[in-house]
Amino acid sequence: MTPVWITALYAGILALFIVACGVNVTAQRFKHHVMLGDGGNAELRRMIRIHGNSVENVPLCILLMGLYELDGGSPVILHIAGITLIIGRLLYTVILLKKEEPSAIRATGVTVTWLTTIGLAVLNLWQIR
Repeated sequence: MTPVWITALYAGILALFIVACGVNVTAQRFKHHVMLGDGGNAELRRMIRIHGNSVENVPLCILLMGLYELDGGSPVILHIAGITLIIGRLLYTVILLKKEEPSAIRATGVTVTWLTTIGLAVLNLWQIR
C-alpha cells in the first residue's frame, strides 16, 4: 500500500465523478449542437457549472487530504473528509441536474464541500511542527 492509500481511494472516486460530469457536458454539447461555450442554452450552462464547480473545488480538497495523510493524520478523519466531500458533490450535482433555481439542497452541497476544505486546511495548519 502507498502511504496515502486513503486519499488515493477518494481521489479515484472523485476523479471518476469529474470525468462523468465532463462526459455529460460533451453529450449535452452534441445534443444542443454547441461546441464552445453554452450557446445561450440554460441546460448546457448547468451541466458546464456542475463540471466546473467540481473541478474548482475537488482538487484542493484532495491535495489537503493527501498532505494531511502524509503528515500522519487520522485515518478516521480522512475517511470522514472523503465521504463528506463525496456527499457534498452529490448534493450539489443531483439538484442542479434537474433545475437551475436556488435550492437548499444545492446550497447544502456547496457548504459541505467548503466546510470539508476548511476543516482539512485547519487540520494541516494544526499539524505544522
